[in-house]
Amino acid sequence: MKERTLRQTILTASKAFPVLLLTGPRQIGKTTLLESCAEEGRRYVTLDDLEQRELAQRDPALFLQAHQPPIIIDEVQYAPELFSYIKIIVDKTKQPGLFWLTGSQKFHLMQHITETLAGRVAIIDMLGFSQAEMADRPFDVEPFLPTTEWISKARLHAKNPLSVHDVYKNIWLGSYPMVLLNPHTSRDLFYNSYVQTYLQRDVRQLLNISDDLSFKRFLRSIAARTGQLLNYSDIARDVDIDHKTVKAWLGVLEASGLVYLLQPYHNNVSKRLLKTPKIYFLDTGLCSFLTQWPSPESLEAGAMSGAILETYMLVEILKSYWHNGKTPYCYYYRDTDQKEIDCILEEGDTLYPVEFKKTASPSKTASKQFSVLQTLGKKVGHGGVICLRESDVPLSAEVDAIPIGYL
Repeated sequence: MKERTLRQTILTASKAFPVLLLTGPRQIGKTTLLESCAEEGRRYVTLDDLEQRELAQRDPALFLQAHQPPIIIDEVQYAPELFSYIKIIVDKTKQPGLFWLTGSQKFHLMQHITETLAGRVAIIDMLGFSQAEMADRPFDVEPFLPTTEWISKARLHAKNPLSVHDVYKNIWLGSYPMVLLNPHTSRDLFYNSYVQTYLQRDVRQLLNISDDLSFKRFLRSIAARTGQLLNYSDIARDVDIDHKTVKAWLGVLEASGLVYLLQPYHNNVSKRLLKTPKIYFLDTGLCSFLTQWPSPESLEAGAMSGAILETYMLVEILKSYWHNGKTPYCYYYRDTDQKEIDCILEEGDTLYPVEFKKTASPSKTASKQFSVLQTLGKKVGHGGVICLRESDVPLSAEVDAIPIGYL
């Protein structure tokens, strides 16, 4: 088992909140992490067990009598009826760490959580393994900012530099523990099974989808657009479904922690900014499987090479926040003059610009658009160009080239 960055966040949150909800896609290790953090005597029950699910739905009070806290309840989204009864127990006992919950459908969970457990629950987002976790440095990770302080710390902790081949192998394999930790697991067989079982089953339950072929085409269409502006009409035309269906299906993928919509940065100062989000797959292995790249080498040489690398870099930044229990205020910039910045991180009243480049020797022009942020009425912090270099190097007084291995 690999240590996870979230371990310390979970232990800290459990001391402060009576309920902890760990959300994320299926099969990323949520239960394994909670069990590794659990003290002796904490029980476990999963609502994937149909008998337990039926009891929790039919008689939640009896279910909680049979499964008393401290307890881990897995896939709690199947029985939202439990939340009101959990609230009663929490308010009566007033103890921290009573209920550790997991769920893989955050949207539906949040509707019930906000109604019943507001102020009593710590909500933590989780993805698959980060690059740092796989490199056995899970607790050296701090939320990414392209500051000289962050770069100095990352330089100390980063181990062997990553080659282009290493990076694309990581991208192609993805972040699911079953693929990365079990040498006998076939990567293609895992993702094929994942799509057929978890994705189609969960989506079918939520949206009553009867046309599996259309949904598979939809998944491939979304995967092929990772790193691009979201265009509902183009997707609808490609898949031969209507605009409303695209929105509904995409909403489920987002709620399941499989895709991320990166919002454009805009304020009231400029009306020239685009307001369309960009879409990113949150696991590059699943994305490359759906787009049918047979090897890391073919992926690196193919048409998606730049977009999938950008996706990988952005997701590693997101993990650095989520796996530390923090919220990333992350955007992109594009205006009607075609000036574009891949990523903007907002911290307080400061904007930190970041570019993603598939090069080992970025030029000073890689950050030429950063100056446009001066017109937005906020402070502009130190910038970064994340790239394939082996070591960091200044590109100017305000911008550094940052190796991908530092993330």
